[in-house]
Amino acid sequence: MNNNTPILVAAAQLVQRFTTGEMPQHPLALMEKAARQALDTLPKSISSQIDSLQVVNVFSYTYKDAPRALAEQLALQPSAFVYSEIGGNTPQYLVNQAALALAQGKAKAVLITGAEAMYGYSKAMRSGLKLDWPAKAAPEYINGSQRLGSTELENSYDLYLPTNMYPLFETALEAEPGYDIAKIGALYARFSEVAAQNPYAWTQERYSPEQIVSPSDDNRYIAYPYTKRLTANINTDQAAAVVMTTVGLARQLGIDEAQWVYLRGGAAANDVWEVSARPNLAESPAIAYAAQQALQQAGSRLEDIDAFDLYSCFPSAVQIALKAIGLTIDDPRPLSLTGSLAYFGGPGNNYSLHAIATAVERLQQGTHQQVMVTALGWFVTKHAIGVYGKKPGLQAWENYDPQTDIEAQNQIDASAWMSAQAEYTGEMQVEAYSLLFNRNGQPEKAIVLGRIGEKQRTLAILNAETLDLTTLPTYQLVGKKIQVAYQVEKKRNFVVKC
Repeated sequence: MNNNTPILVAAAQLVQRFTTGEMPQHPLALMEKAARQALDTLPKSISSQIDSLQVVNVFSYTYKDAPRALAEQLALQPSAFVYSEIGGNTPQYLVNQAALALAQGKAKAVLITGAEAMYGYSKAMRSGLKLDWPAKAAPEYINGSQRLGSTELENSYDLYLPTNMYPLFETALEAEPGYDIAKIGALYARFSEVAAQNPYAWTQERYSPEQIVSPSDDNRYIAYPYTKRLTANINTDQAAAVVMTTVGLARQLGIDEAQWVYLRGGAAANDVWEVSARPNLAESPAIAYAAQQALQQAGSRLEDIDAFDLYSCFPSAVQIALKAIGLTIDDPRPLSLTGSLAYFGGPGNNYSLHAIATAVERLQQGTHQQVMVTALGWFVTKHAIGVYGKKPGLQAWENYDPQTDIEAQNQIDASAWMSAQAEYTGEMQVEAYSLLFNRNGQPEKAIVLGRIGEKQRTLAILNAETLDLTTLPTYQLVGKKIQVAYQVEKKRNFVVKC
């Protein structure tokens, strides 16, 4: 360990409970509050050392230049400003990159923060409350790629919506041996128990497995098999912040060593970007690689990790991560530190910063010794993983070799199938489907994805004219060969025979 070894020294979270008629705070104001809470746990001199201020992309409101506006509010004078690209992977990715910059002497202290106020904003709009928030403005810049998560063809089938896309992964998993929705219910019941004890969780109710997986008047299907209680809740007001620096500066400033948390290992990778071109919808080579690399850098075995926070926007994301990392769904260790995106809340791109903040707090308190956090963006597309602990990792961050990531990424990208065929008439072998429901709990249509040849797929719409959609969950559609026809006037393929 040398003076440039990166550490996390402070973390803070908050939740804004909105009452009708009360003026809710906007996301930037929530960030300021969370950042101040984190900074207040450190010597005041840390503020003059922060030379990088990084803000996670805000979903619920837009600012012209959020990082600089926040720096002004906090009276900070950083030389580097980051406003991240879109993606739930970005908090962990930013922490990984900050660790590398600190280790290489390119930064002295880094503040990373993010917030959402979707609930307060929408509630105020519905109640007619005139908000005193700053004027909306398009972001001046974004650090990173602005590539969308779905293709033009996928979008034409409404797969730009996570609630429509993720059931494809779930039904692909459902067709595998050993799949059991009861196990998912039991896992999410565990998550609800964690959230019920978490003061920062949006929903603090305990649910039984049956209450979670079974549709009811207050738990309708969003898309089979996802009920509301299996779906990320983005309608929250939450903020988080972490402060990172180096061992040398922490000693110089007198930061208590009990507050030091090491990023023992970290890695990032993307799966094949086009979902419909992935070799296997139920697997993630990128998560497998990133987890392996993070553990290798940490010098840790999987059994050394005593708690995880697996990104949990939908059950399929959790199951795919479990498979990739080498865990089982009934692993007795905590698999969510917060209570999951369904119950803790899914504040836009910023959820994983709450997971990281919780990991820092648990390690500072001595509750855990090593924690793994996984973060995910788009549609099981972009991934970042971190291993945290109270001791430095085996491989120093200044010796981290990004070339390894590039080589691994090239291998994953090379595994892609051909892009899905847009206009197709003929036979399709179903690999996955997404059965969509209306707000009255009635199935409306299914989006079907299937193979049509060697390493190529197509998409099609299945409606009630062809099959009684209420029977589809028991129909065992995955694996069947069906007939599809392209309809010129609707510019889409439709299932004509099952």
